[in-house]
Amino acid sequence: MKPVVLLDTGPLVASLYKRDQQHLWAKRTLATLPSLFITCEAVLTEACFLTHKLLGHSDLLIEMVENDLLHLDFDLKREISAVRNLMRHYADVPMSLADACLVRMSELHADGVVLTTDSDFAIYRKHRRQTIPTLMPPAGR
Repeated sequence: MKPVVLLDTGPLVASLYKRDQQHLWAKRTLATLPSLFITCEAVLTEACFLTHKLLGHSDLLIEMVENDLLHLDFDLKREISAVRNLMRHYADVPMSLADACLVRMSELHADGVVLTTDSDFAIYRKHRRQTIPTLMPPAGR
């Protein structure tokens, strides 16, 4: 079975925007993972906003969803209480809606790993105590 990669906004945008300092890392990482890439509408919304701002469009992201390269697999309505509790718990960070959804997704996908450029995932915990497995660019790059 393929590992489940929970995709955050940073690597998604970096893989498409050549001027991003993490572009090469994101492209290489995404290309080498034999994985199912899953995300949520909150991440897709952030990524569409940023790619539209940086590239003038967000067509590539929508195409990725349309062609099943990126799966949207999160029901915010069903998980809203858990997401709200996470956002309240990490209010001092503060935690975005997209981050809260990804943390909750990491709880729902026990074998999942979060692909991110966001160092806040070193702070967040799934089930309040467990470190969230992540793939991040090497520090200092």
